[in-house]
Amino acid sequence: MSHMWTFQRVGGLDQVVFKNANDIINLPDLDPKLWVALSCPTTGLDFDERTLELLDSDKDGRIRIPDILDAISWTQDKITSFDSILNSSETLSLSQINTSTPQGKKLSITAHSILASLNKNNVNYLTQDDVQQSIKINASKLYNGDLIFPVSSELSPDMQTFIQTAINTTGAQKDMSGQDGIDLNIATTFVDNLKTWLQWQTQISKTPTPFGENSAETWKLIQQLKPKIDDYFLRVELAQYAPQAQTALNVDEKYIVPTQNGLLSDDALAQLPLSKIDTTNALDLVNGLNPLWKAKVNRLKTLIAPALANPDLLTEQEWQNIQHSLKTYTTLISTKPEITKIKVEIAPSASIEDIPSNTIAHLANSELLNEFTQMVEQDNKTPISSSDVLVLEKLVLFHKHLYRLLVNFVSFADFFSLKTRAAFQLGKLYIDGRCATLCVAVDNIAKHATMANYSELCLLYCECTRHGQKQLIAAAMTAGKGDLLIEGRNGVFIDNDGNDWDANVVKIITKPISIQQAIWAPYQRMGRVITEQINKWASSKDADVAKSSEQALQNPANKFDIGKSVGIFAAIGLAIGAIGTALATLFQAIFALAWWQLPLVFIGLFLIISGPSVILAWLKLRRRTLGPLLEASGWAINGQVKINLMLGSLLTSKAELPANAKRNLRDPMKQRHHKLAIIFWLAILLGIGTTGGWLWHEGYLDHYIKQHKQEQTQNKTDTNANIGK
Repeated sequence: MSHMWTFQRVGGLDQVVFKNANDIINLPDLDPKLWVALSCPTTGLDFDERTLELLDSDKDGRIRIPDILDAISWTQDKITSFDSILNSSETLSLSQINTSTPQGKKLSITAHSILASLNKNNVNYLTQDDVQQSIKINASKLYNGDLIFPVSSELSPDMQTFIQTAINTTGAQKDMSGQDGIDLNIATTFVDNLKTWLQWQTQISKTPTPFGENSAETWKLIQQLKPKIDDYFLRVELAQYAPQAQTALNVDEKYIVPTQNGLLSDDALAQLPLSKIDTTNALDLVNGLNPLWKAKVNRLKTLIAPALANPDLLTEQEWQNIQHSLKTYTTLISTKPEITKIKVEIAPSASIEDIPSNTIAHLANSELLNEFTQMVEQDNKTPISSSDVLVLEKLVLFHKHLYRLLVNFVSFADFFSLKTRAAFQLGKLYIDGRCATLCVAVDNIAKHATMANYSELCLLYCECTRHGQKQLIAAAMTAGKGDLLIEGRNGVFIDNDGNDWDANVVKIITKPISIQQAIWAPYQRMGRVITEQINKWASSKDADVAKSSEQALQNPANKFDIGKSVGIFAAIGLAIGAIGTALATLFQAIFALAWWQLPLVFIGLFLIISGPSVILAWLKLRRRTLGPLLEASGWAINGQVKINLMLGSLLTSKAELPANAKRNLRDPMKQRHHKLAIIFWLAILLGIGTTGGWLWHEGYLDHYIKQHKQEQTQNKTDTNANIGK
């Protein structure tokens, strides 16, 4: 590789830097393993949808490396220099179009024609809006250069019938206006199918049968009635073979009872025999017929009358002769020609069989196809050709958006920049006094959470609604604390277009958010445990008091027994004494330390309590990565793309007062304490502290502790004696 690349180490990955046009032109030579992304979806991105549609040439809903390389190669042939692409310019200068090729010259002519049609003769550049306006103007014209013609009132009635019938039986393409129409390929295929069908119908009509011009109708009726007539003659033969079974071969009464609504079921009646079964080997075509088949049998009687000895009876031999006389006709019908099918955007909704014969003959043998061919030739000579306009649209969009695609696919420069946002960042979530900017699209929360859990990010899955619309997002919380982040909380999601959505948290993946949270987590857990124990103790005591009061009311004879309570009072005194001794020992140990040792004690306690939590959180925060989060949204990422502490603090901002703001600390809702009361309590605390220090200095506390231990031992002895008594 002769090209000199520049790489920047960001997020734990070596990411390529696009410094000039040569970096883009030589991108096909860059090892795909050095691309940050290998593929991404075409949905859920903050990116121009039309550009993504043009990039996705195979329409599979994904953008891959070959799609991007094809876009670079295609664009390189159409412009004179790639340098302007690095600026992501909104405009495409006409001088940038490469006119050294025939296609380039044609594009230049089309571009000038577009500007002239928009009354911009003095402008030498194109914008995406210019191309869109040109497409809208041309779409309303019959001759717009797209070589597709929908049904239009500007056309003759015969041509309208030709186009509509072709759409129904062969298929359609979408023209510039979005209407269903046909091109020359559809029209030619349609006429060929009509001619083939017409030739087959002509052969059938020339096939001799005993029924003349009624052959087609007779054949259709015979095909419909054949199962019922064959069944009738089979039942007659069985009745002749076993006369005792004649009753069973006819209709049982249970099959003709009305349904729940009092009506007879047509489906049930249609399954019954065609006529009453007896031993006569002939079908009465007038009397005793199944009501649901009577009309068709009467019509068949009229059509086959020349083949019957008795016009009211059909014998089995006559039935066989009639079918044999139509054998050649039946064989020809079974050779129905295959209809040619072509690839179309809109599938056909009808069949040629549904077209009347006279219409088929008119459409197949007229000059309508020649007239349509002339319309296509005229459309192809349109000054502003639809195909050329679409090429210009593609060129303008690639010129504008291709560089941003590269810095969101080949590298993640937009994500790690402090001034821009990445294509996968859909907006900002405001919740709990914070703003999260890493918000990605989600299709299925359960499926997404399985993969996103490996990112080690604290994720809030939110259901966002606005004016009847709904979308799902996953927002990464990377700063602050998570105490009040619970399912069911509400926030506001602001998308990149400035629209505000009501956001409701429906699922949370709990992970460490910050070091600050890890520092206070142990104390919060201890506080919750103490609070829970106090609540349990208070609840149990309240229940005991209620129970004792109820028992006392139910049995007033029960009196307070001081003897039984001596042990309880002694135990309480012993507990209070133990607590006092423990506190005295603790204070004695603290006061025995030098002044410089006191801070070390508190620092040590802090490290013992908060240290493990901080270390564990720090290790997890270092493992935070963007890769699994995007993988869950349909991306394919090379590497992890780490999110360090600094980037995390930038992705989620906390509420802060403006730099020039003033803060009034006087809270009108805060309870006010009288100055004299404050002075009184301060004096008491000062006196207690001074007295305690003097007693400790003079050694009285040592004497008290020894005396208290002796009293505690004596109390314990007395208590045991009382309990024994």
